[in-house]
Amino acid sequence: QLQASGGGLVESGGSLRLSCASSGSISEFSSMGWYREAPGKQREMVASISSGDRVDYGDSVKGRFAISRDNAKNTLYLQMNNLKPEDTARYYCRAKRISIYWGQGTLVTVSS
Repeated sequence: QLQASGGGLVESGGSLRLSCASSGSISEFSSMGWYREAPGKQREMVASISSGDRVDYGDSVKGRFAISRDNAKNTLYLQMNNLKPEDTARYYCRAKRISIYWGQGTLVTVSS
């Protein structure tokens, strides 16, 4: 089970850190990531991290967001800096082992 938290309302240019806590060991996942879904848009990949700590980012967030994982705490993070109104969306954490697992999402709203 994945539990995302950390969303909220922030002004443009502000920062938030999202967390995704796993009920089990995240070291068993081959990859984890953050996706987002804005109203009227398809869900898109924001950032991903492999078990070997290889990271990948969506073009729109490169240089502003940073994904990390703490295996000891079984938690995935997304540090979001210089937030823009277009970052407004519900953010979901995702984990892959053999199957794909999704968290429930946390809402991020960026005001202009």
